[in-house]
Amino acid sequence: MASARGEFGSRFGFIMAAAGSAVGLGNIWGFPTQAASNGGAAFLLVYLVLAFCLAYPVLMAELIIGRHAHSNAVSALQKIAPGARSRRLGTTTGVVGFITASFILSFYAVIAGWMMAHCLAAAANLLGAPDIAAWLVNMGTTRNILFMALFMGLTVGIINGGVHDGIERWSSRLMPVLLVTMVLLVVYVLTLDGAMEGLKVYLLPDFSAAISPQLIVKALGAAFFSLSLGVGTMLVYGSYVSDKENLPVLGGLVTLIDIGIAVLAGFLVLPAMYVAQHSGVEIFNSAGALISEDTLIFTVLPALFDTMGIAGVVVSFAFFALMSIAALTSSISMLEVPVAYTIESQGWTRHRAVLLIGFAIGVMSLIILLNFDTLFGLVVSVTTRYSQPLLGFMYCLFCGWLWHRDSILQELKNGAPDVESGFFWKIWPGYIRYVCPAVIMIIFLQAIFG
Repeated sequence: MASARGEFGSRFGFIMAAAGSAVGLGNIWGFPTQAASNGGAAFLLVYLVLAFCLAYPVLMAELIIGRHAHSNAVSALQKIAPGARSRRLGTTTGVVGFITASFILSFYAVIAGWMMAHCLAAAANLLGAPDIAAWLVNMGTTRNILFMALFMGLTVGIINGGVHDGIERWSSRLMPVLLVTMVLLVVYVLTLDGAMEGLKVYLLPDFSAAISPQLIVKALGAAFFSLSLGVGTMLVYGSYVSDKENLPVLGGLVTLIDIGIAVLAGFLVLPAMYVAQHSGVEIFNSAGALISEDTLIFTVLPALFDTMGIAGVVVSFAFFALMSIAALTSSISMLEVPVAYTIESQGWTRHRAVLLIGFAIGVMSLIILLNFDTLFGLVVSVTTRYSQPLLGFMYCLFCGWLWHRDSILQELKNGAPDVESGFFWKIWPGYIRYVCPAVIMIIFLQAIFG
């Protein structure tokens, strides 16, 4: 069954694909800018704790369910449900998951389009075409629609190739490029005047800020969003994993890569902000707070690049290329969630499913663009702050309470025969049953009621 629907050809391919799904704008844009706006190292500290203590266990729940069922999220949750009511609950959870993934991709495509436009603007400047570059960085409707459509076209093209020839092949190419580019940028930025001040903000925590309820809620949202949890992306990727693979090890590697890149991005973005301030660019508003996240990326950093001459143009190209690659590796996993469901539950061909669903999400992106002030923030908030944690809670419910523990252990033993005697199995079942759902719900209620 698994081979008929596609399977990752190697452990490296899965890790690159899953890490690519996890590593996106949430890591390279969202995490550093949220850290900058929420106490720097205090946010980093809380994020690391939540990522390891909450996000990793939920990631494992998705991977285990996915590989056990070798199917899409809806069918997988139905398969492990013990009764009619729980099967209906599984159906609802899976459907809400792929709807949420589709809405995330709809606003993601808008932001990714901006990244691609800025990348090409730097290329235009290098080629001596300043008028084209000016049009590319202008927030015009035509430009926004054009690059949103271009990004969706790239996503559709990769997913249309299937698991091995599409997702795995391109993730295995793009992720190493992303890592090398980021490391080079970090090394360069840290040599500039002002970078050390940003480094201090990032690494020296204010522990009073670390216990702020608002900071904890934002850090949880960052952890869930950056690991692509709740919407079924990791479940679907897990369904393409061979039964011979050790899932706790694979999940741990994906989590470490994701967190590592988020932390590495902080070494790039925060020092770059203070380099910009050192160069005369304003990074604080009149109230003394850091300016908004989108302004940091699309105003502060470009202004910094402008002060650096030709080197700034090259750095600008590399930076926005990095952002575009991160967006693409995440978007393909989001599109695969509704595509997998449609192929397996509705009997569509992959080509038909990819084209029609990609077109529908493109229309959703267009509606967001044409009603940007009203819809963009609303869609981001509903999907990432509320829907993803609630869906993560449901995966905890299924793995911790509804799916028989012996069945979970047997699934893990397929690739890890000694797992029962290891640390993971001694901790994870109780953790996913009691700790994760309780903490997720507490933080979720805090997000609603303040």
